[in-house]
Amino acid sequence: MATIRKRGKAWQVQIRLAGCPPVTRTFKRKPLADAWARQQEAEIDRNGLVFNEPNNNITVGELLIRYRDEVLPSKRGQDRECYVIRIFQRHKLSQYSLKHITPDIIREYRDERLTQVKPSTVHRQLGILQHAFAVAIREWGYPLSENPVAAISKPALNNARNRRLQEGELDRLIEGCGGSRVWWLKPSIILAIETGMRRGELLNIHRQDVDLEVRTLHIPITKNGHARTIPLTETACEVLRSSLSDNDRIFPPSANAFRLAWERLKRRVGIEDLRFHDLRHEWVADCYSDSFSGAPVDGGVWRTGDCPGRVIRGGGWFDKPKHIRAAMR
Repeated sequence: MATIRKRGKAWQVQIRLAGCPPVTRTFKRKPLADAWARQQEAEIDRNGLVFNEPNNNITVGELLIRYRDEVLPSKRGQDRECYVIRIFQRHKLSQYSLKHITPDIIREYRDERLTQVKPSTVHRQLGILQHAFAVAIREWGYPLSENPVAAISKPALNNARNRRLQEGELDRLIEGCGGSRVWWLKPSIILAIETGMRRGELLNIHRQDVDLEVRTLHIPITKNGHARTIPLTETACEVLRSSLSDNDRIFPPSANAFRLAWERLKRRVGIEDLRFHDLRHEWVADCYSDSFSGAPVDGGVWRTGDCPGRVIRGGGWFDKPKHIRAAMR
């Protein structure tokens, strides 16, 4: 397994083993190279004695391909997860066979990625990898003694946001939509504030989901998987009534087209650090304020689809600024 050769004034040791990326190390003296090679070979021999099942020759990359083809088609977030799997395929992690994958290798991947992307990104990627190993053990009968991703700690997350619309920002957003060919952006902004709906929920509104007579909107597909029906304000009814057309979907763009239009609007009106999702905060604040008529706290949780802890966290929300009310008139 080990090959030792002289490279200039140094000695290079390269260890190759089926199902693993090659490992190379350089030493100034040959006895040190010999000793390290023997040590590595002995370690590989000890760890390799317990692995003799055929499925252990499958690599992590091959496991992820099967997971992509058999599991992802049934998931709503398959496009994003396919992108993550392509990232894994380009990393040396995908070259390891299942019989050689260990928590230490996953931990090394985690620490490397943390120097390149945000902790939340690493957390999502490890979640996909952990589920792939769980399916392999539970459904496909792969003889793994443990889930190597479950054995390591995930990056701590701090994604809490208290961003609210500042005075004049909503006016600038509404005015920035004027004259644009993107007609659906303005009503989407107003509906997000009036209903607390997420971007994906807005883009999935269909004509049959809207009942303007009883002023309700049914949301069959949500982030947490639980359908809900929300009441509509008069302003929300007016927006939906003016947006109805012969098309089944009220708002026609794709998620990416919507994102690009939102980013262009922000640049056009000079607003930074505002996500479309932050517009929901205005509705949540309205829901919890004394000025919101007929919607108790539990109703607010039901309508947004959030749990109480996440809605309430981040004090100082509960007074609806007057400039928001003025801009919505």
